Amino acid sequence: MEKRNELYRGKAKSVYTTDDPDRLVLLFRNDTSAFDGKKIEQLDRKGMVNNRFNAFIMQKLEEAGIPTQFDALLSDNECLVKKLDMIPVECVVRNFAAGSLVKRLGVEEGMALTPPTFELFLKDDAKGDPFINQSHVVTFGWATAEQLARMQELTLKINDILKGLFDDAGLLLVDFKLEFGLFNGEIVLGDEFSPDGCRLWDKETRKKMDKDRFRQGLGGVIEAYEEVAQRLGVPLS
Repeated sequence: MEKRNELYRGKAKSVYTTDDPDRLVLLFRNDTSAFDGKKIEQLDRKGMVNNRFNAFIMQKLEEAGIPTQFDALLSDNECLVKKLDMIPVECVVRNFAAGSLVKRLGVEEGMALTPPTFELFLKDDAKGDPFINQSHVVTFGWATAEQLARMQELTLKINDILKGLFDDAGLLLVDFKLEFGLFNGEIVLGDEFSPDGCRLWDKETRKKMDKDRFRQGLGGVIEAYEEVAQRLGVPLS
């Protein structure tokens, strides 16, 4: 597979075309950003850890019957993926109260949410990724009602699969965001799953093991990512 031109440069990843029109290369960079790109730093090893972490999770999900865009690891910081027509909506599941939910509703951080909440956000940094509802998604044509129902179904299935996986590693899957796209007309999980896009706490101590360490200036960001990978059995070399 021949990597060709940079198609898109995001906050932490670059996307390249290949000689196959249906395949892209994702390059995971060491850039780390928060607050819609207002805080940016380079963290050594981050691209490698997130690339390998994402590959591990995507393969676990595929084994459980979830369609994903992931095809293969190419190198420490690159993987081959299917080219999706991305839907500009983030699906968020919360198993415990944290982050914007705490600010929005004034609930206590760490409160268990039963059943988990399912939320939608418009993927638009310039607007601050605003909170939206299902009616907005359909009315503005970001996805059809059927596509949205499938996205919700897959998101909740993924939550069930990953909650067990992280629980076995002594971690609480607090919340996470997913993005989906269309491949041959089918809804497929896209983007990445890494500690950049979820909240993970140690089950016993509630120590934060995710990007909140960066957002909140707690330090030890990559060390926490590597510890999570190690507990899950992600091969980092």
